[in-house]
Amino acid sequence: MIENLPKTYNPKGFEDRLYEFWKEKEYFKANVDKGKKPYTIMMPPPNVTGNLHMGHALNNTIQDILIRWKRMEGYEALWLPGTDHASISTEAKVVEKIRSEGKTKEKLGRENFIQEAWDWTRKYGGNINNQLEKIGVSCDWSRERFTLDNSLSNAVEEVFIRLYEKGLIYRGDRIINWCPNCKTAISDAEVDHEETVGHIWHIKYPIKDEEEYIVIATTRPETMLGDLAIAVHPEDDRYKGLVGKTAILPLINREIPIISDEYVEMDFGSGAVKITPSHDPNDFEVGERHNLGQCIIMSEDGTINKNGGKYSGLDRYEARKRIVEDLKNEGYLAKIKEHDNSIGHCERCKTVVEPLISKQWFVKMEPLAKPALDAYNEGKLNFIPDRFGKVYAHWLEEIKDWCISRQLWWGHRLPVYYCEDCEEIMVSKKKPIKCNKCNSTNIYQDPDTLDTWFSSALWPFSTLGWPEETEDLQYFFPTDVLVTGYDIIFFWVVRMVFSSLEQTGEVPFKDVFLTGLVRDAEGRKMSKSLGNGIDPLDVIEEYGADALRFTLVTGNTPGNDMRFHMERVEANRNFANKLWNATRFVLMNTDEKVAMEKVDKEFLEEEDKWILSRVNKVIEEITANLNRYEIGIAAQKIHDFTWDEYCDWYIEMVKPRLYGDNVESKRTAEKVLLHVLENILKLLHPFMPFITEEIWRHLPSREGALIISQWPISNEEMENVEAEKSMAFIMEAIKGIRNARQEMNIAPSKKATLIFITRDEEIKDIINYGKRYFINLASGEDIQIQEDKSNLGEDNISVVLDRCEVFIPLKNLIDFEKEIERLEKEKEKLAGELKRVRGKLSNEGFIQKAPEQVVEKEKAKEKKYQDMMNKVLERLESLKSDN
Repeated sequence: MIENLPKTYNPKGFEDRLYEFWKEKEYFKANVDKGKKPYTIMMPPPNVTGNLHMGHALNNTIQDILIRWKRMEGYEALWLPGTDHASISTEAKVVEKIRSEGKTKEKLGRENFIQEAWDWTRKYGGNINNQLEKIGVSCDWSRERFTLDNSLSNAVEEVFIRLYEKGLIYRGDRIINWCPNCKTAISDAEVDHEETVGHIWHIKYPIKDEEEYIVIATTRPETMLGDLAIAVHPEDDRYKGLVGKTAILPLINREIPIISDEYVEMDFGSGAVKITPSHDPNDFEVGERHNLGQCIIMSEDGTINKNGGKYSGLDRYEARKRIVEDLKNEGYLAKIKEHDNSIGHCERCKTVVEPLISKQWFVKMEPLAKPALDAYNEGKLNFIPDRFGKVYAHWLEEIKDWCISRQLWWGHRLPVYYCEDCEEIMVSKKKPIKCNKCNSTNIYQDPDTLDTWFSSALWPFSTLGWPEETEDLQYFFPTDVLVTGYDIIFFWVVRMVFSSLEQTGEVPFKDVFLTGLVRDAEGRKMSKSLGNGIDPLDVIEEYGADALRFTLVTGNTPGNDMRFHMERVEANRNFANKLWNATRFVLMNTDEKVAMEKVDKEFLEEEDKWILSRVNKVIEEITANLNRYEIGIAAQKIHDFTWDEYCDWYIEMVKPRLYGDNVESKRTAEKVLLHVLENILKLLHPFMPFITEEIWRHLPSREGALIISQWPISNEEMENVEAEKSMAFIMEAIKGIRNARQEMNIAPSKKATLIFITRDEEIKDIINYGKRYFINLASGEDIQIQEDKSNLGEDNISVVLDRCEVFIPLKNLIDFEKEIERLEKEKEKLAGELKRVRGKLSNEGFIQKAPEQVVEKEKAKEKKYQDMMNKVLERLESLKSDN
């Protein structure tokens, strides 16, 4: 006897057990197998101290779908997991921890602080991995990597040294983005620009020994303390007489030259600009051209330094306030206007960043950007959706040198050493014994660490053992697809591509699948401040991992944000429940011996041919969808086929055969039921791995685990266009008859005469064959076929079909007087509902004060009630006219 499933679908009863089973059997493990084709995905490494959020759940579900599918297709499928040390965020958390203990980073010293960071990482580092397991990720945990692993650190140092020796890494004084809170340089990609309504101050700069002045506009008046010139355009006639003269810097009384430079826009503002080389990237370039030198006026913590005179020691915004007051009091302030500003904020701590000249390490980007751009233009790199390829290309075309040094302690320390005596720079994995230039032994290492993205840029190949020519590297690299959010194209995707091309000569992946953000039901970004975040683990606890996974991928398209509705999670749990109950029914009605036999085409009936043809087509379509990364479409197709065609139609159609006396017909139905169910489980497994594996374990014909079973392949022999056509007509007719009866409030138990009017011989044959379906599924009693409408009598309802019309005589089916009475009550009830909702919608106070979604809900109710009222009125009119 076949062992049946438990009566109730309860994912808690098997999800954890199955995950341990998969791990124990090492089904996730990938090995170098020259007899098989490799398929590789590198998991975007989440922050080591992070927690699973909906974005992680979405990205990892998509990756898991792809890896499970390819594993079943027979590929040696490697999904390599790992975490990122996340230098700035981790350091900030450790600083916060030690501060709560009354310690400071500086007092602890570098070595003790790093030990604290390692302790923190070991304590919280495995948290996100445990959470990822809950959603069923089938990644190879035996190959898990961490960006501070020795092998990955070796790769980082190797790349730094190679780029330095090629002249692609240099040290210099450049304008960088400085975060006064994190107290480190950050790259352009780590700056979030926010549109803000601010002010623009117009300041008078007097001309030395003259009564004239030039008006300069600025959005950052505090930076005037570092002004070293005023610039005008060479062709601006208004200022030609002033070029070469000297202006007096207000409040500071420093003399600064008036210069001409084509950088200035003549028709913007007054056509004259202040030049502050140490605090603006464009001014820095102007200063370089005119040898203006530097004047840094701000400290690392955002306060004004000693060069700021009486404003020294003030916070930058307090200094701004005082400077504006003093300019006003001394007559230098011409006017203040409101101004729309795009203000740069630190991506991690949200502090406003300061452009600041600083001695930092940079990667020269132009030589690295060109091959990365060429790879895209030559079709070696595909973006899904392809519109993001333009974003990638634009970023590379406009790219600036990358500031890679960070004033942090946690991370990869620069492999750079300096001689204290002659300032010689030495780049080496190990500390040199003596100076290359002067033989001094007074050598110290650069205290800075590398930008986190420097190490994660090497992720696709450093994780496989590069720079060593390992077997893994040769077999699994380049990888096949990267699945990541569209918001880190600049941070990560671009850097992986140029790093891989430079170090290996290969693009790191063929395809880049970009996901959107997961938003709340109202379309808002999930955030702590809004309190609208949904914890994936809470959803799994209540509904199971499969329901969450299916919700994240159905209705989701690459690159587009999605709204997360709990109602959809519930609906997908119901889908799982539907599959569970359908399986229970099949197993209860299947003989174990019959279940081991294959489907014999000789004994197939029309519904068997139809469902076998349909499952064949669904296999073909879903495989094509997955190959095109149409994951949401593939998921919807298997859902609709399972629920509508298999459960609601085929199972209902074969019930009489399962309970009947025809042994051969019964055996055939059992075999087809199991054959289609097996294919459903295989097609659904990548999307809903837990329920499908659990059901698979109960099937009598299974061999091994579902996770390593063969992906279904479409079989032309199973195609049957005629069966699909005839069954489509039958199902359409049954649906029409059911709907018509429901509208007339006829109970399913009341059997009816069904009169089909058609002259089409093909349709007649289908109707004759389908009589048993109309009797069993459409409450039919007497099935008649006529070529015209003669002898129909009165009081019929009709259903219009392709090349056919069905008439249902109402005599003996309904009590006309009682039905009219019922409809009059329904009409009265709907009139009340319409009055209530229209009262609300005509109330201006409600319209103005209620949230938009509440108003829309009431409008939807009005439409629903009006549609219902129209149907009631139509039926009443029909019944009254007939009687």
